[in-house]
Formats: sequence, structure tokens, C-alpha cells
Amino acid sequence: MRYELFTRVALKTDLPQHGLRSGDVATVVEHHPGRPGQEPGYSLEVFNAVGETVAVVTVRESQVEPLTPREVLHVRLLAETAR
Repeated sequence: MRYELFTRVALKTDLPQHGLRSGDVATVVEHHPGRPGQEPGYSLEVFNAVGETVAVVTVRESQVEPLTPREVLHVRLLAETAR
């Protein structure tokens, strides 16, 4: 699935090196089409609860999923490694 720029998505996998967990919400800031035979990807910006950037990460398309109307956002403490 191709996501438009500035679309909010959820991580499907943990990114422990950035203190991020599956289910964390991020914003698509760049699309990476990938080379032939390579999975496309995205650069994502992750914000804390007050809107400050806590990470900019690059992930494969299979590592994100769309948000749905049946989901509720949740607040959690950010892991120390992400600061």
C-alpha cells in the first residue's frame, strides 16, 4: 500500500534502537520507491504527546500499517534510549 506524504501510520514492528514500539503512531515524511526487486520504504517522523519530534526513522513498507477508525490512540512513556 502506498501512503501519501503526511499520512499518519502505525508501526507494525518495534524499533528498540529508537525507543519505539509496535503501535506507535508516526507521520510519513518521505517515500522511498526502492530499486527493482527491493521493498519500498518510508521516512517517518515520530512526535511525543506535545508535538515535539522524538525520532525520524526509515522503515520498510511492511513495517507500517494504516490507522483505522476502530482504533484509539494511547499515551505511554518514551523509552530512555530515544532521548
